[in-house]
Amino acid sequence: MTLQITVKKHLGELLIDTDLNLQSSGVTALFGRSGAGKTSLINLVAGLQQPDEGRIVIGDRIVFDTARHINLAPEKRHIGYVFQGSRLFPHYTVSGNLSYGQRIKDTHQQHVIAELLGIEHLLQRYPAALSGGEQQRVAIGRALLSQPAMLLMDEPLASLDEPRKKELLPYIEQLAREVNIPIIYVSHSLDELLRLADQMVLMNQGKVIAHGAVADIWNSDAMLAWQPDDDISVILEAHIKQHSHRYAMSCLDLGNDLTLWTPFISAPELSLVRMRIHARDISLVRTPPEQSSIRNIIPVNVISSTPTNESACLVTLQAGQHKLKASITRWAAEELGIKPGEQLFAQIKGGSISRNDQTHLQPFSALTNPYLSHKN
Repeated sequence: MTLQITVKKHLGELLIDTDLNLQSSGVTALFGRSGAGKTSLINLVAGLQQPDEGRIVIGDRIVFDTARHINLAPEKRHIGYVFQGSRLFPHYTVSGNLSYGQRIKDTHQQHVIAELLGIEHLLQRYPAALSGGEQQRVAIGRALLSQPAMLLMDEPLASLDEPRKKELLPYIEQLAREVNIPIIYVSHSLDELLRLADQMVLMNQGKVIAHGAVADIWNSDAMLAWQPDDDISVILEAHIKQHSHRYAMSCLDLGNDLTLWTPFISAPELSLVRMRIHARDISLVRTPPEQSSIRNIIPVNVISSTPTNESACLVTLQAGQHKLKASITRWAAEELGIKPGEQLFAQIKGGSISRNDQTHLQPFSALTNPYLSHKN
């Protein structure tokens, strides 16, 4: 299944001009500054706005094509849309709101969705009696019960306070793993993006300036504009090689005979892990110390060294198949005589796990949905 979005649309002084081929499952995050055109783009996909020209294809269904004079109405595109606000019907119960999304009433599907989103105990309540996070879970459930070919989520956490965001995010994480349809997720939050997205589209002034796997885009120069000098980081994706229960540590396999120890990760061996390492948490040495409290000291090759201000340098490093970035003082850079091509050792003092992919017990593919590609 393909997802093609090739459109142009003038919106005042902004020109939306994209040519995207997205993956057929998982989460693609649209990221960029306010006014970059993210919400406008998904509104074009949903049919809420009409492109000036272009073509939108979801799977084998052409929903918009100016050359062939095709422009399906929003309700015929089989797209679920979750807005910033829940937009629930206040006079319907949770069960009634969920049923509203179903083309064919099916209590089993409603039960599976309610269980997936943890709202089984809320079915007889009205929206006014729900928290903001609970309302958004109901809105997501209503969108899923419409049996969509794809799901659009426009900053679903933006209107929530921090406690409600923390309440809802794990459900969206599980949803992203269980639903076998493409999800386009608009967000201003880098943390949300790291936890949820498989692919990333970086937008600026209506145009796509980078598109690809999250780690590839995150580690590219294109992302530096969105990361303050004191918060520059890289993303490593690796599998868990082993656990040390004695020391409550987990070992990640970075390939090329490189490993990285982290605090214990509650996931089976071979699970895929996404780890964020800040440049400020990496120091460089020419020879590894014989004894050190730092557990992760790995060989690296210098790719480049660039001053970021009067006192600091950003050193980009190659560690096997992965890139690292170290923020060090210009004094240290001059003393070490850092040059491209040299081999050094990176001392990694810390990192945070932003995502781990492991099998969940309740597969969404248990639902009967003609627009889903089921898991085997």
